[in-house]
Amino acid sequence: MPSARVRGGRERAAVTFVRPPHLRADCSECFGLCCVALPFLAGPEFAFDKDAGRPCPNLRRDFRCGVHARLRETGFSGCAVYDCLGAGQKVSRLTFGGRDGRDGPDEQGAAERMSEVFPVMRQLHELLLYLTEAESLPAARPLRGELRRALEEITGLTHGSADDILAVDVWSLRERTVPLLLRTSELARARRPGPRKDHRGAQLAGARLRGADLRGASLRGACLIAADLGGADLRTADLTGADLRDAELSGADLTGSLFLTQPQLEAARGSAATRVPYGLERPAHWRTAASTGR
Repeated sequence: MPSARVRGGRERAAVTFVRPPHLRADCSECFGLCCVALPFLAGPEFAFDKDAGRPCPNLRRDFRCGVHARLRETGFSGCAVYDCLGAGQKVSRLTFGGRDGRDGPDEQGAAERMSEVFPVMRQLHELLLYLTEAESLPAARPLRGELRRALEEITGLTHGSADDILAVDVWSLRERTVPLLLRTSELARARRPGPRKDHRGAQLAGARLRGADLRGASLRGACLIAADLGGADLRTADLTGADLRDAELSGADLTGSLFLTQPQLEAARGSAATRVPYGLERPAHWRTAASTGR
């Protein structure tokens, strides 16, 4: 349902979207798949190298992270911004029926298969997240039937066997889904009167956009690393896949922005003055940064 927001004496409609439980990570129901299946390289976001399929040394016997409460402090900011979108628990509990892959040769084979299935499931859940938000938009009413059919198709794929999931042509699925999401975005952003900026895929790393009026803008896939968006108006801006690592969002208005995700917020810098969309959480490290004057 839309909710009224007031800024500068003008009332605007901000759509509220709450991510459903099945698209939220529940680590208590997962076998630490992101800590096993995914590779990473030593650098600013990870303290050491890890190959795909090899458990992270920080992964405990109970499948919980031993440094989860101190990820940024211990050199794992890359883990702090990662979100499986519920794919981990679905693979662990549904696809493999709760077999954790630790005991016996058959179980070890299951563990290897989980590491193969998990990245595919993660991509399917990402499409589900975008489609679910798209369907919730009032402006998407003309496309609701198509969005519902796409949701049903992909949901069905996520309930298949391990072999079925590995056989999914995710690239082809994206090729069919993205145009539908683009049409949804156009309808939603068209409600913003006046010209709308098109920065789709733009290289805006370090750009000075403080206070910019980006209402209704397309920032899909834009590189906004370390960009200064302080005080910018991003209402109804499409932020699908925008790279917001170290982007300054202090005082920015993100209410009603389209397809913004929690990991994007986690990767950015903000403050108590940043207006975060309903349904997303203000990252804890924003409060830390504010209190230390960073």
